[in-house]
Amino acid sequence: MAPAREVDASTQVDTGVAMNAEAWDNDPILEPGAALDRLAAWKDRIDRLATDTRAMSVQLDRLRVTATDDSGTVEVTVDAQGALVDLRLSRGIQQLEPERVAEAIMTTIREAKGRIAGRAQEIVAETIGTESPAARAIAAQIGERLSTP
Repeated sequence: MAPAREVDASTQVDTGVAMNAEAWDNDPILEPGAALDRLAAWKDRIDRLATDTRAMSVQLDRLRVTATDDSGTVEVTVDAQGALVDLRLSRGIQQLEPERVAEAIMTTIREAKGRIAGRAQEIVAETIGTESPAARAIAAQIGERLSTP
């Protein structure tokens, strides 16, 4: 009698692998204790990822970067989303043309966003790493969002 052929139950496709009774008994994938160990290890990895992701989120929520223009006339603070959360102008602004003030504000915002992008990507690497596709996608999304003026 020929050994039974393995069939993938999810697709009802013959996998072409012959499995006899001894192979079934010695297959670590099918051994209940080993399967439980693999499930426990998988759950531990998921729990660790969830904890690391929460830590990343908390750090990003708190992240702020302040930048000042070269003349000290403009100071801006942005959050991890790149949103302007504070703008301070010195009295020296009264001596400047409106176009120069606008240029200084925009340049300083771009500088702050560039710095916060770098710091946010460091936080991602420190908390969830850079190995997984999800981590790389998060880091790329942060870079894209903060690179726009």
